[in-house]
Amino acid sequence: MEVWLLCFWIPLSQAVEETLLNTRLETSDLKWTTYPQTDGQWEELSGLDEERQQSVRTFEVCAVEGPGQEAWLRSRFVGRREASYVYAELRYTVVECFSLPHPARACKETFNLFYYEADADVATATEPPWLENPWVKVDTVAAEHLTRKRPGAEATGKVNVKTLRLGPLTKAGFYVAFQDQGACMALLGVRLYFKKCPGTVVRLATFPETVPRELVMPVGGACVDGAVPAGPGPLSMYCREDGHWADHTPAGCVCLAGHQVAEQNTQCRACAPMYFKATQGEGSCQLCPSQSHTLASGATICSCLSGYFRASSDSPDSPCTKTPSAPRSIVSRINGSVVVLAWSEPLDRGGRWDVSYNVLCSECPEGLPCRRCAHLAFDPGVDRLSEPGVKVQGLQAYVTYTFEIQAVNGVSDLSPNPPQSESVNVTTNKDVPLPVAEILQASVSPSGMLLTWPVPSPLSGRILDYEVKYYEKGAAGGEAPMFVKASEARVELAGLHRGALYGVQVRARSEAGYGDFGPEIVFPTQGSEAGGRTEQLGLIAGAAAVGALLVLAVVVAAVICIRRHGAGSHDPEYSDKHGQYLIGHGIKLYIDPFTYEDPNEAVREFAKEIDVSYVKIEEVIGAGEFGEVCRGRLKVPGKKEGCVAIKTLKGGYTERQRREFLSEASIMGQFEHPNIIRLEGVVTSSTPVMILTEFMENGALDSFLRLNEGQFTPIQLVGMLRGIASGMRYLAEMSYVHRDLAARNILVNCNLVCKVSDFGLSRFLEENSSDPTYTSSLGGKIPIRWTAPEAIAFRKFTSASDAWSYGIVMWEVMSFGERPYWDMSNQDVINAIEQDYRLPPPPACPTALHQLMLDCWQKERSARPRFAQLVSSLDKLIRNPASLRIVSRDGSGPSHPLLDQRAPHCSSFSSIGDWLRALNMGCYEEKFSTAGFSSFELVSQISAEDLLRIGVTLAGHQKKILSSVQNMRNQNKTAPSGGAAGGRF
Repeated sequence: MEVWLLCFWIPLSQAVEETLLNTRLETSDLKWTTYPQTDGQWEELSGLDEERQQSVRTFEVCAVEGPGQEAWLRSRFVGRREASYVYAELRYTVVECFSLPHPARACKETFNLFYYEADADVATATEPPWLENPWVKVDTVAAEHLTRKRPGAEATGKVNVKTLRLGPLTKAGFYVAFQDQGACMALLGVRLYFKKCPGTVVRLATFPETVPRELVMPVGGACVDGAVPAGPGPLSMYCREDGHWADHTPAGCVCLAGHQVAEQNTQCRACAPMYFKATQGEGSCQLCPSQSHTLASGATICSCLSGYFRASSDSPDSPCTKTPSAPRSIVSRINGSVVVLAWSEPLDRGGRWDVSYNVLCSECPEGLPCRRCAHLAFDPGVDRLSEPGVKVQGLQAYVTYTFEIQAVNGVSDLSPNPPQSESVNVTTNKDVPLPVAEILQASVSPSGMLLTWPVPSPLSGRILDYEVKYYEKGAAGGEAPMFVKASEARVELAGLHRGALYGVQVRARSEAGYGDFGPEIVFPTQGSEAGGRTEQLGLIAGAAAVGALLVLAVVVAAVICIRRHGAGSHDPEYSDKHGQYLIGHGIKLYIDPFTYEDPNEAVREFAKEIDVSYVKIEEVIGAGEFGEVCRGRLKVPGKKEGCVAIKTLKGGYTERQRREFLSEASIMGQFEHPNIIRLEGVVTSSTPVMILTEFMENGALDSFLRLNEGQFTPIQLVGMLRGIASGMRYLAEMSYVHRDLAARNILVNCNLVCKVSDFGLSRFLEENSSDPTYTSSLGGKIPIRWTAPEAIAFRKFTSASDAWSYGIVMWEVMSFGERPYWDMSNQDVINAIEQDYRLPPPPACPTALHQLMLDCWQKERSARPRFAQLVSSLDKLIRNPASLRIVSRDGSGPSHPLLDQRAPHCSSFSSIGDWLRALNMGCYEEKFSTAGFSSFELVSQISAEDLLRIGVTLAGHQKKILSSVQNMRNQNKTAPSGGAAGGRF
C-alpha cells in the first residue's frame, strides 16, 4: 500500500547512514557460499583497493564457456536491525565480451541481484533453493563501464558503482545473492546500509533520530527548554525513506516570556539580569526601562525602584514613574459669590503626561469652627480636573474658604504618601459696586450712539472698569446680547442698524468684583421719529456731561496719538469682524513698532513671551532672511499641544538685525483674522531667538498650486482668492500696507484656507503726512513683477498698490503658480506696463476674473477697486457659479493684454523656427515642421490639442507657446487694413 503525504520537504540536514555490511573493511576470508561447487564458479581472492591503498577481499567469476551456465554467490546472514529498506552499494567490473580471446555466444555483460529474508541464520548449501523463487530479484545489473581484456595483459577499465534498494523488509535479517549467467566479472565491494532521519530542531521543536518505516507514521516532537507550542496542533514530522524530514509543523514552538531565541533559532535562552521580555513569542530581551531593575535571569517584567510605580494601564516596557510635585502659583479672582481659581502645572510631572487635579475645600465662617465646604458648585468638578482651573459658585459672605489643590497622576493611587498640594485662602464680602441705574445718550447717528452714565459709588476699593450689555429690540432670531468693555463711564456703540431700538444695561467692577447690571434703558438710532425726539432730549439732558467729556476725550485722544505716532485713519466699511474696539473707543488701528523709542517695548506689548521649555523643534523645513525656518511642537501648560512654524535668528546677529527680526512679531501680534497668519509668541530670553506662528501644512500658495496643477475647480480657486482678499481688507481697515503681496507670501493650511503672511518688509503708511512714501531699511528692494507703477517709480505704497499686487496674485492662482511675465526681465516688465500692456488671461480663466485683474491694474490708483469691493465681487461670483463658466476665447478686454515681451512682433521673424527660438522653444522646430505648421497663418490657429499631438507635453511650454499665439491674434486685429508684410498674417 502506498501512502502519499501532502507536506513540504525541507532539507533540514543530511540523512544519517548506518552500515550493516561492508566487504571493503573485511581483512579475513569472507567465506560466502557459492553454487554449484564446480570449476568456473565464484572465487574469493585478495586484491588491492586502489582508492584506499589497502588489501580487500573480492570475488571473481568468468563462466562463459557454455550456454545455461549459472554461478551463484550468497552472503552470510545480515541482521536488518530496524530498517524497512536496505541499500546495496555494489562496486564491480565487467569484461567486454568482444575483448575476450575466444568470445562465446553465451557471454553476457550483466548479472542479477537477489535477496532472501529469514528470522534466523538458517541457510545451508542447498537451502534456500538456488532459484528465483523463493529468492526476490532486485534488479539485473549492467555495467556502465566495460573492461577490455587484451591478450597477455591485465584487464583495464573503470570501476562501476551502483546502489540498489532492497525491501520492504519485515523479518529479522536477510541474505543477498549474486547470479552470474555468463558474465566475466569481478565483485570488488559490497556495502549494505540503511538511512535514518537525523535528530533535529525545527521551529524550536526537537525531533529524535528516526529510522524510516514502510508505513509512514508521524514522529512526535517536543519543545526545547524554555519554549511552548505555538498552536493547538500536535508537534509532528514525517521521516522519509531517503532519510530526510518532511515538515509537518507549520507553527512549531515559541519562547516563553523571559526567554529569547538563540543559537540560530534552536534554543530559547533566558534573559540576562537587567533585561526582560514580557510576552512569549518573537522578540528579544530588552533592557529594563528607566527607574526599574531585575537581578534574576528570565525576568518577564522589571520591578520599579523605591518611590516609583507603574500603573495598571502601563505596558511592561513603560518606565516607572512617580507622583507629581505640588501645583504652583494659585491665583484667585473673586466676584461676589463666585471665585475663579487658576494655577500653574507642577514643576515635576513625575515623568507622566496624565497629570490631573483634585480640589479640596474647607470653610471657616466668622466665629465658627472650620468645616468641609457645603452647598458650593464646582465647574467642571472637584476630582481629576484635566485643566488647571476651576470656577466655584455659591460662596457665602464673610467666610474664609481654604482651597487645597492636589496634583495627581496615574500612579498617585499606588503611592503610600498623600498627593502633594498647594493651598489658597479666599475671604468673601458683599462690597461690590451698586448697579448703574442712569444712562444718558450724549449723541446718536444712524449707525451708532455715544452713551454716558454717572460713576457709581463702590462700597470698597475703586471702580476698575465697566461692562456694557446691549441688543436690538425685536431683532429677527431673538435678542442676542453683545458686550463691550469700557475703562471709563462712557462708551461709543457702532455698527448699529438705522432706525432701530437698542436695550442697554451697564454694570461696574471694583476690586471686590462685578456689581449687578442696572435696569434696561432703551435708546433709538437715527432714522425714526422716536429717534429724533429722543436724540434732542438726550442732547439737552446731557449737555453738561458732554462739556466735561470733551475735555476728557481730548486728553484720551492725545494719549492715543502719542502712543501711535500718527496711526492713520480707518474706514468702517472695511470690517471682517465686528466688535474690534479699543476700550470705549472705535476700531483698532495698527501701531508701527518702529515708532517706539525702545522697539523691545513693542515686542513686549504685542507678542507673548513663551518659555523655551515649551518648544520642541522637530525638523528644518526652510531658510529665511535671518535664519532657519523649522517645524516644531508647542506645549503650553493647560493647553493642547499643537504644531507650530518656528523662525529662528541665526547666531552672530547685530542688535539692529535682532530688532528687525522681532519687528515682524510686533506687527503680527496686532492682527487677529482667520485669513492672517496667527502669531503664537516669541522666545527672546534664550538663544536662538524665535518667532512662533501657526503651522500651515501645505506651505506657500505658489508652490502648492504648481504641485497640484489642474486639481482644483474655478470655484475652489475663487474661494482661495476670496480668503486672501478678506485678509487684505482687514489689513486695509487697520491702515496697514503690506507692500509685498504675492502668492509666495500666502500660506495654505490643510483645509485650503489661505492666510496672508510675511510682514517683515511691510510698514505702516502715514497717508496724512507730507511725504507718504516708504524707504526700506533693507536696501529698498522692490518685487517689480508684483508692484504698482507708482510704487516702483515714486515709492508710493498704499492700499491701492496692494490692490495692484492682489491682481497679480489672482493671475498666479488662476495660472496654477505660473511666474508673472514669465522670463521677461524686470526692465522689460516696467517698459510694458508703461505702455499700458497687461497680462493676458491664463488658460481657461473665467472672463469675470480677468476683468477683476484688469481693474486692479488700472494706472490711476484711485480707479482701482478697494478690497471691500473685491470681496463683494468674489462673493457674487461664488453665489453665481455659472458666471465662472464664461471664458474669453480671444483674450480681448477693455484693456490691452500684455504683449509677450519674449515674442516681438511676428513681422520681425522670417520663419517659424526663428519664432520658436526666440521663445526658447527651438527644440520643437522639427516637430512643428513635421506636423505641417510651416506658416504664421497656420500657427495662429494652433490649439492645446494640436500641441499635444505635435509632442509639446509640458504644461509650461504649452502656456508659453499659446500665450505668444494669442499675441499674434491681437496683432492681427490691430493690423492696418490691406495686409501686413513679412511674417504677419
